[in-house]
Amino acid sequence: MPENNVELIFDAISENESFARMAASAFITRLDPTLEEMSDVKTAVSEAVTNCIVHGYEGKEGKINMKLSLKDNEVTIVIHDDGVGIENIRKAMEPLYTTKPEMERSGMGFSFMEAFMDDLLVKSDRNKGTTVIMKKVIGAENI
Repeated sequence: MPENNVELIFDAISENESFARMAASAFITRLDPTLEEMSDVKTAVSEAVTNCIVHGYEGKEGKINMKLSLKDNEVTIVIHDDGVGIENIRKAMEPLYTTKPEMERSGMGFSFMEAFMDDLLVKSDRNKGTTVIMKKVIGAENI
């Protein structure tokens, strides 16, 4: 199966979080994912996009770039914002850690991404934005 790539750029507003989820799930349908695999991908994308909106842009205007890539039965999802960045990635990835407790944020976004995807990498530079790279093998039990 040849590699397939899609790139989407959309406004960093909460209405587009569901769009991103649906775009990612539609993109992986050719791999015939299980309902659980589909849900895992949608949840991870939702968490990453929400982080861009809430933390990256802090509710201000901005764009989110989502790249989707399929090679064999592995999907790679790269979500990037040009927001404020993350000062301490290791701390930000700790379960229950949040910089927005007043907004009742759970601090579980990165934990969910790690739990639902096979691989997670976070890169960030202060005032230059954050990139989240997630990978998941679809249909791993059939290999």
